[in-house]
Amino acid sequence: MRGLLAAGGFEDALAALRWLDVAPFAVAAVSLLTSLRLSEELVRVTLGGAGPIEVARVPVERFRRGRAVPLATRPLRIVQIADPHLGPWQPVRSLRLRIEALVAHDPDLVLLTGDFLTMEGRGTPGALAEALAPLRAARGRCFAIFGNHDLEAPDEVRAALGANEVTLLVDEEAIASSAVGPVQIVGANYVGRERGRHIAELLARFPRRDGHLRLFLLHDPLGFQHVPAGDVDLTLSGHTHGGQLGLVSFGLDWTVLSRTRWPDHGLFARGSNRLYVHRGTGFYGFPLRVGVPGEASVLEVVRS
Repeated sequence: MRGLLAAGGFEDALAALRWLDVAPFAVAAVSLLTSLRLSEELVRVTLGGAGPIEVARVPVERFRRGRAVPLATRPLRIVQIADPHLGPWQPVRSLRLRIEALVAHDPDLVLLTGDFLTMEGRGTPGALAEALAPLRAARGRCFAIFGNHDLEAPDEVRAALGANEVTLLVDEEAIASSAVGPVQIVGANYVGRERGRHIAELLARFPRRDGHLRLFLLHDPLGFQHVPAGDVDLTLSGHTHGGQLGLVSFGLDWTVLSRTRWPDHGLFARGSNRLYVHRGTGFYGFPLRVGVPGEASVLEVVRS
């Protein structure tokens, strides 16, 4: 383009566009600033009630500054850790400190929805186990599933979770006790094909238990559309990194994924089913987040 403008004698146009030379560096700087710090939030998720026929975003209470007004009844308190992606841009010490801060909220459950490593992160055996060490303080309350990248090094991820007494659910269920009653947790393994059949068969194999809150851990939120109506109270997913590029930092929900099939971040509904998509604790490869900060949230789950 520069050659064409120069050959055509458009020196003034070239001079006017010279500021674009710094645009890539400006984008990289904004991305780094967005990625360096997680957004600490309290998110209130209300379950039940009628919802849209097709998967759609629904309102959610999100408190980013100051303390929220306490609820009349105690909610289920969940810390979700999604897509930590241990690697060069998410070193052991950084991830460990982030997890330590989250566990310090003393949640009823810590739920890890996959993608623990990057391609580079799996090159140091034992590093993930060290990074996840703060989870030992919540032993008996931590449950995890595989994400797509975990299937590249399943033995390393399995060993790291086991070393820190985190229960890995690979198409399995677990029953957890909590201050608000028993919770049934069904964890789906990541599959790339025939997701609808996989989800239907898994949930049928572990039907709803009477008197239990029913949670479903599903790495990729695209599969939420296949959850049978009324079968799960709350599905928890990650995978999208919140869309990575958007206007979330400015209080708007829009991201580059908003017009796609993927639920990008926040709360979604289909009928009475609810889905919460976490924006991620880390990022894959270069920290490319522009206007979509990572998330360090405590979820307060209440029934309508």
